[in-house]
Amino acid sequence: MKAILPSPILSLALLLIWLLLNQTMAVAHLLFGTVLAIVVPLFTAPLQPVHSRILKPLVLFRLLGWALIEIVRSCFNVSQIILFRQQKINSQFIRIPLDLRNPAGLAVLSCLINSTPGTVWVEILPDSQELSLHVFDLHDAQWWIDTIKQRYEQPLREIFETETA
Repeated sequence: MKAILPSPILSLALLLIWLLLNQTMAVAHLLFGTVLAIVVPLFTAPLQPVHSRILKPLVLFRLLGWALIEIVRSCFNVSQIILFRQQKINSQFIRIPLDLRNPAGLAVLSCLINSTPGTVWVEILPDSQELSLHVFDLHDAQWWIDTIKQRYEQPLREIFETETA
């Protein structure tokens, strides 16, 4: 069954969307929608991300709580800098060594960093496995390194990787 329908939920959703968009239950649309529902997932199966299991969901909720607090704090800090500060802003790139290798964990880390005002995930440097991070107003690079490693990377390793160092 997986060979014909690699993603049954996606197939059902495609069929329903096709029928809703055409606003008809005519036989021709049912047949064409069924063909689309079978063919599209077959051709897009190689594009599907690797499935990762969440090993510790409670750690995920704690991580999301920390991230929410950090996002709100950064919103206030960046707003204050933009609206009220007259001094020069110290905008810089820093490098953070990463131990996290799981693609899903790296994607979540990227989303968390990019959701935080004042920070932008630039790239992972392939030669050194370091994260290149842009910080809007950098005062202490070591604080950023420690925060990313302890508050974000370490819980993500617990959530997505079987062994943490």
